[in-house]
Amino acid sequence: MHFFCDAPRDLTWFRLINEAEAVEESRLMNHAVEKYYRREQDKAAAAYRPLTSVFIEQDIGKAAHLLRAMPLFLTLRNQDGMALVTAMLPAAGQEPGSFRCIIVGPGNADPYDHFADAIRALAEHVRMRRATPC
Repeated sequence: MHFFCDAPRDLTWFRLINEAEAVEESRLMNHAVEKYYRREQDKAAAAYRPLTSVFIEQDIGKAAHLLRAMPLFLTLRNQDGMALVTAMLPAAGQEPGSFRCIIVGPGNADPYDHFADAIRALAEHVRMRRATPC
């Protein structure tokens, strides 16, 4: 996981950067984020075009491409590392309206009652980083 942004009440948003983290998030939160992660990773991988025809060098840059092309998969954690909320937001540059943001709590519960301030902090951070927020 990579740090993404701070939230109120000593909470932190982290970006899930590999399939194992998505699998663990699904397990901890009792939902299907790993299914969405795999689907988006497969789409991004299919769109990857190597910069060289040299076989041994073809995957150079693939990991960076996946992170750029895939939606943002984020997890809100407390100071003890407990998973509280999972979010899927569009990748940078993705057309507004072509992507439905998903923000869920454990078991796909609505997280807004307890974490509206943290979700608002995420929205503000994303708006600062890209021109087309959800």
